[in-house]
Amino acid sequence: MPQVAHKSEGQKGAEAEVDSRRNDLGPFVVAAESSRMPMVFTNAREPSDRIIFANDSFLALTGYARVEVLGQAFEFLLAPNADEDHRQQLAAAFSGRGEDLLELPLHRKDGDTFWGGVFVSPVRDEAGAVVQHFASFVDLTRHIREKEHLRFLLDELNHRTQNTLATVLAIAGQTLRNAIDRQDVEAFEGRILALSKVHGILGRHEWLAVGLRELLDRILEPFGIAGEPPSRFTFTGADVRLDARAALNLAMVFHELATNAAKYGALSGAGAGVVAIAWKVEPSPQGDQLRLSWQESGGPAVAPPSRRGFGSRLIEGALADMLGGEVHLDYDPAGAACHIVMPLPKVAGD
Repeated sequence: MPQVAHKSEGQKGAEAEVDSRRNDLGPFVVAAESSRMPMVFTNAREPSDRIIFANDSFLALTGYARVEVLGQAFEFLLAPNADEDHRQQLAAAFSGRGEDLLELPLHRKDGDTFWGGVFVSPVRDEAGAVVQHFASFVDLTRHIREKEHLRFLLDELNHRTQNTLATVLAIAGQTLRNAIDRQDVEAFEGRILALSKVHGILGRHEWLAVGLRELLDRILEPFGIAGEPPSRFTFTGADVRLDARAALNLAMVFHELATNAAKYGALSGAGAGVVAIAWKVEPSPQGDQLRLSWQESGGPAVAPPSRRGFGSRLIEGALADMLGGEVHLDYDPAGAACHIVMPLPKVAGD
């Protein structure tokens, strides 16, 4: 090992241990020294996990000379813009309490900052005690930049989609203002606004997955979910993550149900009507399925509609045609109800 000024006794002992174990771990040490994978060893007996070995690939990655690395605390590799969360992640990984694979902002000798994937693994002695830590590195800078660029493109697409929906809404309002009944125009506008809201939610989640409760909160917000207490909605069920297609279709279903409840059902007038929404996930031979119920009560007596309008067709058709689910609408005089059973596709991260 090259000489480093002001080495502690622990540092000297750790370096000596590496040298003494070269005979036992000869092939591994040779492989580490010649590997294209950047690697370092640290002394786990010191709180700061000082670096006691660094291979040539690590030196090429960071631009440091070996003499400048040995004896340094591992944390010195963190970039100046690393925050407390990054430091806690690193400490947890070295203590065995956190993730083994980290994404951290690191820096090179010339001050350049890069994102590194760092894999931390303990090295144990014959008694099982952790005596060293082995860390390998992958330069993730290109991957992170591509991810940020995709995020920018997705944000721009979401922004343009919102603008397009707003334009459609304005054109429709002007075109239909004197052509048809105002209630039909308002119904159309409400559906476009609901579609815009769910697009906004999915955009924030990169169109990967959205929680059912978040979807309900956003779509039902205009109908009193965030109004004066007590709320006219109750929710029962553990949160469920939905993919984009399921979220889009369920959002439109919830909007139609809430609109109908506000016009004719439990949410109409200033009465004491409420809506109870409950759901659960249950297994089936084809995989997990979502069973959800919308139950109104406390409103005026319910009568079946005289005709099957667009809202009913959307509710019953959206899930059956698009998601392979089943929907049953019940117009019980005590309160309208909707029962939904649909497959629950796995989403990213589950």
